[in-house]
Amino acid sequence: MTSLLHLDSGAHRSGESVSRALTALFADAWRARHGSTGYRYRDLAAEPVPPLDTAFCALGRRVEREGMVPPDRVAALAGDPAEKETWAVTRPLITELLAADTVLIGTPMYNFSIPAALKAWIDRVSFPGAFVDPVSGDSLLRDTRVVVITPRGGAYGPGTPGEGWDFHTPYLRAYFARHGVAAENIHVVTAEMTLAELAPHLAHLRPLAEDSRAAATAAVISLATERSASGTSISTERSASGTSISTERSASGTSGGRPGDGETDRVDGARRADLVEWS
Repeated sequence: MTSLLHLDSGAHRSGESVSRALTALFADAWRARHGSTGYRYRDLAAEPVPPLDTAFCALGRRVEREGMVPPDRVAALAGDPAEKETWAVTRPLITELLAADTVLIGTPMYNFSIPAALKAWIDRVSFPGAFVDPVSGDSLLRDTRVVVITPRGGAYGPGTPGEGWDFHTPYLRAYFARHGVAAENIHVVTAEMTLAELAPHLAHLRPLAEDSRAAATAAVISLATERSASGTSISTERSASGTSISTERSASGTSGGRPGDGETDRVDGARRADLVEWS
């Protein structure tokens, strides 16, 4: 039985949320294909994972001294009630992740990085030895597929004023790769300039935002039904000759090419508005 772990991390939980709309679209398409039995949903904003504490750190250090024991032996090493409690919170999250064939993450860009709710989950599940096969030493995530859906209020691809400011997608790619997820199993879908729909001074960017949202929607459906190419980033660009939709392997939110004449100033407005993006 194939399985999907669906995580939403955006603070904005209303129907206006772009990240939640796109992850819901993925989940619906996935369930239509695979059924609901293997589906698991966790809202990291509605039910936040507790930040790390002294008990977590002390238990983790003890596990490391023992030689990175597997999760099913960690409880026996918990030395006091606080450590037992922190492990009781942590173990189910690790179990959920390891049980999933596909991990779907909705994560809008906040201040150039990921939401705190997602970072808390990452810190929890990254318990020493959690992803290591105790027999072979291989990563238990080596066959896991990760789909990241990341709206952002501005544009961060090559040629935009925000180029080099995306600390969001590169971080997630590096994190999952470091823990053994194959590069071809990491997929990123980007919907850019989402603030254009809301902010009057960004109204001139709405056609770009609409193109990006349409491309993201198509990519989500393709990935959910397993028809997409491996390890892709999917986004939009506008050249002097018009708008095109493209798919590439780069970690950048917006695919290649510099904006056409005058486009830099126009996209710069989205950059200035994008310190916090509530999608």
